[in-house]
Amino acid sequence: MDLSLVLSESIDIKAPTASVWRGLTDPAIIQEYLYGADTQTTWEVGTEVVFEGEFDGKAYRDKGVVLENEPGSVLSYTYWSGFSGMEDKPENYSIVTCKVTPLDDAHTRLTWTHRGYASKEAYEHSKIGMTSFMESIKTAMERNAV
Repeated sequence: MDLSLVLSESIDIKAPTASVWRGLTDPAIIQEYLYGADTQTTWEVGTEVVFEGEFDGKAYRDKGVVLENEPGSVLSYTYWSGFSGMEDKPENYSIVTCKVTPLDDAHTRLTWTHRGYASKEAYEHSKIGMTSFMESIKTAMERNAV
């Protein structure tokens, strides 16, 4: 993993902070923006997080370990994907960090940061799709806002 390869983007979501947080931790909502992935975890620090599904006809099982969980504020986990082409060992895990910042009672800023890509090519691939990924998150969270 190259920890100098960092991709970070923020988006403002028309939803209260609690709804955005739920969108980061509720498997049914995650499934809406994470390509149909089935998310399995308790989100407790130190526990495993697994994202399973099918992408372009190929089954996958991505995984990591929850590093930080400050409800309504920060969620962070290590992340390894079989699509990376890297062996499943600790030094090949990247880090995903989601920060939630209330803007007012009805609007929240979500900042998604991914640090430590397997290669420059993997970083560039993610960079191309990051804006549309963030728009998908926004759409799902606004649709599910309470």
